[in-house]
Parts: sequence; structure tokens; C-alpha cells
Amino acid sequence: MVLLFFMFGLAAAPMQARADDPDFLTVGGGLFDFNDNKTTGMGVIEYRLDKKYFSLKPFGGFMMNGDRGGDLYVGVLMDIFFGKRLVVTPNFAPSLYWKGTDGKDLGHALEFRSGIEIAYRFDDRSRLGVAVHHLSNASISNNNPGTELLTLYYSLPMDGLFSK
Repeated sequence: MVLLFFMFGLAAAPMQARADDPDFLTVGGGLFDFNDNKTTGMGVIEYRLDKKYFSLKPFGGFMMNGDRGGDLYVGVLMDIFFGKRLVVTPNFAPSLYWKGTDGKDLGHALEFRSGIEIAYRFDDRSRLGVAVHHLSNASISNNNPGTELLTLYYSLPMDGLFSK
């Protein structure tokens, strides 16, 4: 998945530059383990920086699910623009996961979060998008069931939040 992330990013390089995008505060809600038997609700909060390093932007976030499980992560993303409105954002982040009271055991505290978001970009640069993510420990543990997350996101540009 990581290799595909970088290959897709290199192939899409001419479409990705948007110098006017600021930092974003992103909030979301959705379903944890939506494709299996431990499905529960979840909430997400992220901070996405506008700094670019070889077309990659750093971001970090926190997810909490209905079983009091959670995931704390820091990684990289790439905004790929198709026209003025459509933004596709593949992302990857190592994370620290805990299962909570009766949550899904993913086999290890160290997990790897990979996913893709498709969002609509409004005139004020805020975004509304939907994302699918996969959490897996990449077989560093004998137990590696993995899980999928389905999330509806809203990204608020931080430059306009405090302006007059």
C-alpha cells in the first residue's frame, strides 16, 4: 500500500499543487470495523499542516471508537487536485492503538493506518469528504486481523478561523 501511495503521487504530480491551501483542523465521524463483527461508531480529529516535503504533508490525529478503543497517529498525506473542487488524499501513518473495554484486538499496539479520502473543496477552501482506512500491524504480531474504517470528514481551514 505504501509503495502504491508514492507511485500514485509521483504519477499525479502535475495535478497536485495548490499554494493557497492552509493548515486544516479536520473532524469526522463514522464506523470502526465496518466490514466485520465488531462494528461500532467512532469519532476522529486531525490536524493537517500546509507544509510540503516532496509533495507530502505531515498530519496527526486521534480516533476514539464506541468501545473506548482508540488510535493515536502521525503520518503523511498527499493532496491531489482534479480541477478546482475534487481533492483525492491518500495517506499513511504509524499509530498507537488500544482496544478499549470490549473492542477488537488488532494484535499489537503498533499499527499502520493507510487510506484514501475523496473530498469536495468549497470556495472558502473547507472540504467535505469520505474516507476509507485500513489498520494493520503488518504481521509484526502473529495476530493480525486488521480492520477498516469508514469516515465522513469536514476540514476547516485554519487561516480563516481567527481572521477578522
